[in-house]
Amino acid sequence: MLACGAIARELVRIRELNGWDHVRIQCLPAALHNMPEAIPDAVEAALERFQGACERVFVAYADCGTGGRLDRLLAERGVARLPGAHCYEFLAGSAVFDALAQAEPGSFYLTDFLVRHFERLVVEGLGLDRYPELRKQYFGHYRQVVYLAQTRDSGLQRKAREQARRLGLGYRYRYCGDAPLSEALRPVLEG
Repeated sequence: MLACGAIARELVRIRELNGWDHVRIQCLPAALHNMPEAIPDAVEAALERFQGACERVFVAYADCGTGGRLDRLLAERGVARLPGAHCYEFLAGSAVFDALAQAEPGSFYLTDFLVRHFERLVVEGLGLDRYPELRKQYFGHYRQVVYLAQTRDSGLQRKAREQARRLGLGYRYRYCGDAPLSEALRPVLEG
C-alpha cells in the first residue's frame, strides 16, 4: 500500500486490528498536501520503485486536490485508490462527511495528524508564522474548525480547540474512529 504519511498511524493500527499481515505500507511525505500538484509525480515515482516488487499495489490517497491527475495516472497503471475527494471523506465516511459539509460549508477540517502537526503543516506551511496577516486571507471565509478524530484523546481535543481559537473560528468535535477507513480498505485488502 502506497499511502499518504498523514494516515500512517491509522493504516498501521487498522492493519494490525484486521490481521492484514500480508500488507506492507510505504508512505509518502504528508507535506505533499501543501502542494497537491506534486502528489501525482511523487506517487508515480514510488510506483516505479514498488510496482514490480509487489504482487499488487494499492494507493491510499483520495484525489487530494490533484484535479483528477492522480486518477488518470492510476488508471494508466491499473492501480486502485481510496474513494473520495480527500482524506476527510474516507476518515469520516462519505455520508457523515457530506452531512457535515452541507450543515456548514465553511468548515476547515482537522484530523489527529493535523492536530499533532498543525504548527509545521498549517502555521509554518502556509507562512502564518512569518506573515500572521495572511490568516484572514486563508481563513476569512471559514466559520468553524471540525475535528474529525480517529482516537479519543483529550490532549488532542484540547489542542484542536486551541487551534480553532487561534484561527478565530468556531469549534466542532466529531469522533470517527477507524471504522470508516477500515471499511474503505476492506474490499481491496480482503478481496
